[in-house]
Amino acid sequence: MAPASFGGSRLPSHVAIIMDGNGRWAEMRGRDRAFGHLRGARIAKQTIETCAGLGLDQLTLYAFSTENWKRPRAEVSFLMLLLGRHMRKERLNLVRNNIRFSVIGDVSRLPAPVLEEVEKTMAATSACTGMSLTFALSYGGRQEIANAAKALALDVAAGRMSADDITEEALSSKLQTSHMPDPDLIIRTSGEFRLSNFMLWQAAYSELYVTETMWPDFEKAELLKAFEHFAKRERRFGCTKAQLEAGTTADEVTP
Repeated sequence: MAPASFGGSRLPSHVAIIMDGNGRWAEMRGRDRAFGHLRGARIAKQTIETCAGLGLDQLTLYAFSTENWKRPRAEVSFLMLLLGRHMRKERLNLVRNNIRFSVIGDVSRLPAPVLEEVEKTMAATSACTGMSLTFALSYGGRQEIANAAKALALDVAAGRMSADDITEEALSSKLQTSHMPDPDLIIRTSGEFRLSNFMLWQAAYSELYVTETMWPDFEKAELLKAFEHFAKRERRFGCTKAQLEAGTTADEVTP
């Protein structure tokens, strides 16, 4: 599919967002951290609808990491309740907007009622053909890579492949993200310059955009600003500028 555009600018095909800063945003305003998460959920809805409206192919939101289970029990419980409610409330909207929903991560750790709502949303949107929306839930990049390596080791032990058959492509095929392209653009809010165990393998050649804006304030204008920055980036995938000018395309280079 050809890249979408807005105002004549090239848009990324796959955008992944580390939605950071909900709790700090609320605390700076003298409010409970839950207030920040509620506001963050509203921004997530707005972002999903904006990206779908612009014609993006893929949007992945880092909703809950494996490390987030270490947070205070009350906060984790609230986040799980919020997730379940969001799934119920937005399910029909996703269908109306032709958005297909999926998840990556160890969702077996989710509370049973929340997992049920997630599965219902995936089933309800399975026939949608528009933007693919993925929530990274109970997700960790290192764990994903370790699980992929284990799957390859089992294939070698069973004689289905040899050690020489283990390539980057083979490992990628065992990742939970094997059905989607690597993100073109990774956005992180709240000014933290780290990936926080998010898509470590897939981010090898992603463009990174970090903003001081906290997630609850990441309105549409901030999203479009990130897309404008992306449009100005020169993506060389290891090639030189001269090679690109001579006609070598990104598709001809293995990132």
